[in-house]
Amino acid sequence: MPFCLQRTCITCENPYKHDSCRRPVGSDSKMPRPSRPSMLIFLDTEFTNLTKRKLISIGMVSEDGQHAFYRELRDFDLDNCSRFVRANVLPLLGRFQDAAVDRAKLTDDLRQWIDTLPRSLTIACDSDWDWEILCEIVGNPLPANISGRFDLRPLIDTTVFHKAVCRYHDDSHQPWHHAWHDAHAHRFGWLAWNDTRRRAKL
Repeated sequence: MPFCLQRTCITCENPYKHDSCRRPVGSDSKMPRPSRPSMLIFLDTEFTNLTKRKLISIGMVSEDGQHAFYRELRDFDLDNCSRFVRANVLPLLGRFQDAAVDRAKLTDDLRQWIDTLPRSLTIACDSDWDWEILCEIVGNPLPANISGRFDLRPLIDTTVFHKAVCRYHDDSHQPWHHAWHDAHAHRFGWLAWNDTRRRAKL
């Protein structure tokens, strides 16, 4: 579930510039960078509400765009969904054929997909909750090729990342608050930010 990429934060509904939901962003020189040669996997999840977070859907995509994963849970508790989720997340479900599975099948599918990936993966996401939900789904121990996590939150306030994410979502077929598209938007923002850094060094 993305944070603070629109005019207001979906977590606390405060204006876009705020510090209540994430740590302050430092200068570009202090930006964390994922270790290499680990493959970056961008992750997003949608869940029922902010207090009792139960998974609804999960999307993941590799930095090179060649590997992607998306599933929706068919057995989540509808009564546990917040008004925001009912209005903005649930109407977007069902767009991917055969994506709806039960919890056990999701775990099996996700672990099998991760097994097909390179031996060193870094999971990139903008929320502790996304990471916690992923760990809960795949179970302990984590797959051996998951080497760690890369926190995208310091990049979110950068102009280039924000504009790239918004450009991705400008396409009406690529909506906000859909785990597949939000994961791809993270990738889009990262590529734009990384490209800007590379060109600045030339």
